[in-house]
Amino acid sequence: MTPGTGHNNHGQTHNPTGRQHVKLGKRLQRVSDLEHDQVGKEEMDQAKDGSLPPIDDVPEARRELVESDQRPAKSGRTWLWLGGGLGAIALLSGGLLLASVRQAGLSEPEPIRGITTPPEPTATAADSSTPDAAAAAPLVPIQKVLLGHRAYEDAPANDLVALTADGQIRLRQAAADKFQDMAAAAAAEGVILVPLSGFRSQEDQSRLFFEIKADRGETASTRAEVSAPPGYSEHHTGYALDIGDGRRPATDVEPSFEQTEAYRWLQQNAAYYGFELSFDRNNPQGVAFEPWHWRFVGDRESLETFYQTDTGETEEEGATPRTADNE
Repeated sequence: MTPGTGHNNHGQTHNPTGRQHVKLGKRLQRVSDLEHDQVGKEEMDQAKDGSLPPIDDVPEARRELVESDQRPAKSGRTWLWLGGGLGAIALLSGGLLLASVRQAGLSEPEPIRGITTPPEPTATAADSSTPDAAAAAPLVPIQKVLLGHRAYEDAPANDLVALTADGQIRLRQAAADKFQDMAAAAAAEGVILVPLSGFRSQEDQSRLFFEIKADRGETASTRAEVSAPPGYSEHHTGYALDIGDGRRPATDVEPSFEQTEAYRWLQQNAAYYGFELSFDRNNPQGVAFEPWHWRFVGDRESLETFYQTDTGETEEEGATPRTADNE
């Protein structure tokens, strides 16, 4: 912008206040010049007729006027004052221009070369290691595998209900209710489903695995072919049970159960009640076929218990299929 013109380089007109300040400055300068000329004329007339006193006799206030006669017509003080006034006007006009630009939604002027603005803080890789970021990350459980058997926790005691009159066989409430419905439906068709084993604690499984292993002089691998190690049995969950045919008890927990009416009925109807065969032929765990071992997956909790695992977890290299009769 050119000072005092009221226009910027783009031809835009500023607030009338700027023009008023310029006019006021010009009037003040004109008054100052007239006063200076009038005083100078009086001094020159006195010098001609000899009435001008010596410089030492002139009062200081008047002496400044006499001495000013020897200076340029426009004093430095006057120019300093005028320059300051014009500068103030320029600053005021610039502020009004900036306010107008912002109000109009126009972009602000480019920054002055050589002056840099600190960059806005950005997220770094270190930010992702904060406790909040770690808490937000989903956790996928990694399920351990031992001798072909997966790890499971014991079901809470208060979640278990009796499945038989003597209370020896227990399941979780949801699984127990569905098994009773399923057994009633099978009985209506002349098929008797008998629960042989339900929930087993890790303590029970420890006796079943280690005591019998010692009595028979078996290796851990050999024992694992017919029984899961403690902490690795589906029976710990309260969702798994062994089922027999009430009309053919000799097939209980034997591969020959596959030939019974009870097994064929389960194949056709178990899924309607939320049950599935745990160890079918060629199962991914490498456990041998167990036609008597079924598990409940009829609600979210039971489904997650058996299926929410890390798919990267694998069987021991070189493992052979198990025949875990008491899995």
